[in-house]
Amino acid sequence: MRLADATWPSVAERAADGAILAVPIGATEQHGPHLPLSTDTDLAVALCERLAAIRPDVLVAPPVPYGSSGEHAGFAGTLSIGQAATELLLLELGRSAGETFRHLLFVSAHGGNTGPLARAVARLRAESRDVEVYQPRWQGDPHAGRPETAMQLALRPDVVEMDCAEPGDRRPLGEVLPLLREGGVRAVSHNGVLGDPTGANAAEGEELLTVLTVALVSQVDGWCPR
Repeated sequence: MRLADATWPSVAERAADGAILAVPIGATEQHGPHLPLSTDTDLAVALCERLAAIRPDVLVAPPVPYGSSGEHAGFAGTLSIGQAATELLLLELGRSAGETFRHLLFVSAHGGNTGPLARAVARLRAESRDVEVYQPRWQGDPHAGRPETAMQLALRPDVVEMDCAEPGDRRPLGEVLPLLREGGVRAVSHNGVLGDPTGANAAEGEELLTVLTVALVSQVDGWCPR
């Protein structure tokens, strides 16, 4: 299931049979005082692995743990490579993957990567490469709030510090978006949270992960039938 654990002859055999390479794309950025910097990457990896458990023709590549996270500047630990570098990284990664695999899937769990990813994928498709993109979406808090906290409690409860969980800016995203674009998250939330993570639990996180996995499998089945 994991590309990095396989040998090149076995990968060549899988690719010849039409295997899909799924690349988890995340970020290393602040997620409030209670969630780890790896939250987006953890979610992308989990979705890819759940897809591979359902579709044996999927191989999961090592994750891309850096992306465009400039909106989270000012919070310790955030590591951003910016939009241009993210676009170039994904473009060259896609080109390299295309030397082995006919089908490439990017699963991106960080909203800041949307623009660079879209541009890279458009270029790859213009080069006649078969590339698909899945980006999980959910209702409710957009960043480090209840949904992401619940999913991390389901995935990696040992890295969630619920005793430090506290509300951040709870205004609707549409209301704060102009402020976010101008001054980043720091301009609207002192603790980096957009929403309220208190009360989140693993059961609701597992339920949301199931919903996202079903959506991912459905999209991949439509793109590349089994």
